[in-house]
Amino acid sequence: MVKIISDSTCDLSQELLRKYDIDILPLHILLGDKEYEDGKNITPDQIYTWSDANKTTPKTSAPALADAMELFRPYAEAGREIVCFSISAGMSTSGNVMRLAAEELGASDRIKVIDSANLSTGIGLLVIEAAIMAKNNRTASQIVSEIERLKPNVRASFVVDTLTYLYRGGRCNAVAAMAGGILKLHPRIVVENGAMNASKKYRGKINSVIMDYVKDMEKDLKNARPERVFITHSGCKQETVEKVRAYLEELGVFDEILETRAGGVISSHCGPGTLGVLYIAKS
Repeated sequence: MVKIISDSTCDLSQELLRKYDIDILPLHILLGDKEYEDGKNITPDQIYTWSDANKTTPKTSAPALADAMELFRPYAEAGREIVCFSISAGMSTSGNVMRLAAEELGASDRIKVIDSANLSTGIGLLVIEAAIMAKNNRTASQIVSEIERLKPNVRASFVVDTLTYLYRGGRCNAVAAMAGGILKLHPRIVVENGAMNASKKYRGKINSVIMDYVKDMEKDLKNARPERVFITHSGCKQETVEKVRAYLEELGVFDEILETRAGGVISSHCGPGTLGVLYIAKS
């Protein structure tokens, strides 16, 4: 059976990783001169505390080549095919590390690397689809072909509570960040062609903004594939998350509504209070 592996930016919960037999290759998070592995020895809340205390955003980096080789080796030596997922190549060299690890192991013919052109559970949606295909005994080539077909249909967007983290990370300018703070503006960030772009801007308190954002998606949500939808957030009030869940349930579209907490790398760049609804649109 094909083994499915993703880098840690897919933001899938431990429960989902176990259910679908998915392995994770962690990216690295640097807090000053200390280095951590995403999802292993650092939490988003610890990142926020450090970032606010130091008035800066942590640096993040691709997985270590040695770690990738160690993760791949037992499957490669057993002769199994592997399909790996990385965050958008425009955001990290994670995918290149995976390819280099495959080459070093002499297993490039059996290890396929997919640039998700996405982030967070925008990747996770594809990873789960691949894992289901693997359980149904599809080959690596068949899985890659189907995933490449699905990639343009992934809809990943989110709204942020504060522009501070995007500003610190160089993802918005100082004027926009300042104006956003003064006017209480919360942009909707959409992932398109592997990059993040700001679209509609909302004004008001984040809890109300989140519901406005979700309701604005109603037409598109009704054209989603019904298997699953993700509510992924970086530390929102549970009451707000439950309101989003209730709204999605009322639409009567989805078989499964999954909630996940964004991991360290994604949280480092978007900050607390961010929430997104992510799904795959019908072809």
